[in-house]
Amino acid sequence: MTSQFPALLAMGAPSPGAPSAWVQLIPFALVLGIFYFVILLPMKRRQQKVQTFLSGLKTGDRIVTSGGLFGTITRLGDQSVQLQVADKVRIEVARSAVTGYQGQEPVAPENPS
Repeated sequence: MTSQFPALLAMGAPSPGAPSAWVQLIPFALVLGIFYFVILLPMKRRQQKVQTFLSGLKTGDRIVTSGGLFGTITRLGDQSVQLQVADKVRIEVARSAVTGYQGQEPVAPENPS
């Protein structure tokens, strides 16, 4: 049994030519950095832009919803917006369904290019 003990200790020791643990983490850190700058940062900016747009809505704005409904805002709630879509026809939609102003590009396009 004493002959196996030194062999077990030698298995845990790094070989002289092996790179350190910090050097092995560099590719992982690079992938995380690229992921952050290519995916997460633009998504965060887009969400901030949409949030600014939604908080800036006011009564009388002519908007379009994600479902393609055109209307004029008649009342604003915390979570919903009341739209007048025709004479004496008012509907209530979720505030998050508002995608932009009529006649303009959507605030945050579905497929940014």
